[in-house]
Amino acid sequence: LEVLPESRYARANFSTKEGEQLMLKVALSPVSVEGAKANMEAELKGWNFEATRKAAKKLWNEELAKVKIAGGDDAQKRVFYTALYHTMIAPSEFCDVNGDYRGADGEVHTNPGHKTYTTYSLWDTYRAAMPLLTITQPRRMSDMVNTMLNICDEQGRLPVWHLWGCETDCMVGNPGIIPVADAIIKDIAGVDQERAFAAIKNTAMNEGRGNGLRMKYGYIPFDEFGKENVAFDMEYALADGAAALAAEKLGKTDDAKYFTERSHSYRNYFDKETGFIRGLDSKRQWRTPFNPRSSSHRSDDYCEGTAWQYLWLVPHDVDGLMGCFGSREIMLSKLDSLFTASSEIIGEVASSDITGLIGQYAHGNEPGHHTIYLYTMLGEPWKAADRIREVCSTLYFDAEAGLSGNEDVGQMSAWYIFSALGFYPVCPGTPYYQIGTPTFERATLHLENGHTFTIEALGTSSERCYIQSATLNGKSYPHTYLHHDDILRGGVLRFVMS
Repeated sequence: LEVLPESRYARANFSTKEGEQLMLKVALSPVSVEGAKANMEAELKGWNFEATRKAAKKLWNEELAKVKIAGGDDAQKRVFYTALYHTMIAPSEFCDVNGDYRGADGEVHTNPGHKTYTTYSLWDTYRAAMPLLTITQPRRMSDMVNTMLNICDEQGRLPVWHLWGCETDCMVGNPGIIPVADAIIKDIAGVDQERAFAAIKNTAMNEGRGNGLRMKYGYIPFDEFGKENVAFDMEYALADGAAALAAEKLGKTDDAKYFTERSHSYRNYFDKETGFIRGLDSKRQWRTPFNPRSSSHRSDDYCEGTAWQYLWLVPHDVDGLMGCFGSREIMLSKLDSLFTASSEIIGEVASSDITGLIGQYAHGNEPGHHTIYLYTMLGEPWKAADRIREVCSTLYFDAEAGLSGNEDVGQMSAWYIFSALGFYPVCPGTPYYQIGTPTFERATLHLENGHTFTIEALGTSSERCYIQSATLNGKSYPHTYLHHDDILRGGVLRFVMS
């Protein structure tokens, strides 16, 4: 065994005979070597490989069986359960078997009464992966949110992109606010709501990473914050929308009013002449030249996207965006154009993350994942059904390169799970899911509270993808959205497909 100097890893070399098998097991601890030994003793004491494999298979099947599907073809089933598996890999535990962990402050902390987690790709996962865990893994979700609150105590604000217990500050905005607000809105058990809102407010009022400029000007000007200024502001606005709803739920009227008003900051960037969100300087002059298909990876006004993709990043204020356009009809026409515009991305260092293109809709990266469902919110759900089916059938496969972009810790797969079930959390931090088009004839969610929620869509197919009518527990259901409580109470949502 060679321990390499001034490094945190070692290399083990083995000489083996032909046909000889080696058995190796590794234990990790964020605290100590003694912790790693205790973890090994508790979690993998023996050397029976076959028994270990069978035990792992049993545990995974129990988790995957929380969602049972019927109908569809074998390829669709493989895509679905592979995706569900992907959504359950992370966040990852970051504590010893006795509950001790190493905090964001670098110090060792004793068991806080819950498991501690890391690997929060929050800029990606707040959109659908975290909301999915709220349904399929609420007990773990409680621990994850409480971990975020501990992180806030230890580093002074909620996490952005925690890895190995450390803040990387990778990506833009305040994505940690949204799942914490979501936990308040959805009454996740075990989360102290007052403590959670204090963390939200503390983070939202932190002046770092461009937020101070936003509080000064009402938006982030590009001449004082050189890159990704629009993306930072729009993500801050989205988080403010979630903060406002959490404040309203807790009766904090002044906070709700303040964060609601601040969540409209994106409106400063809307250029009525071009119909796009554009970079603005401190004198309220547009950045020029401007091309909505232009990209310069992580060094322009956006983050891993173009003006076409960021135009729609306001799921918390769809009516406000409609007001910017001037009417619902104009907004719908622009949304239609998103999918028919040229897919050419202009720029010598264009972002390689802009993938999975249908026109300028980029499914391979997260900022656009909610966009198709805006059709439902704008009163044309049949257009959403068409595009959802197109994405599911052309951008997800049961083979290598089966995703159209970076998985990003389960978000790409979470989009498929929700969409295949027939609904999607367009605006996390609210209790609503917009209805799309179910892929399978029947899907049953076995919830931790003991209830089951079943979605039936008899006869659904690539041709019969439009919802003609719906009933919930035998009663006519006229809405184009589901409420979180509808799911938790259990029952049967039945669609008549056309």
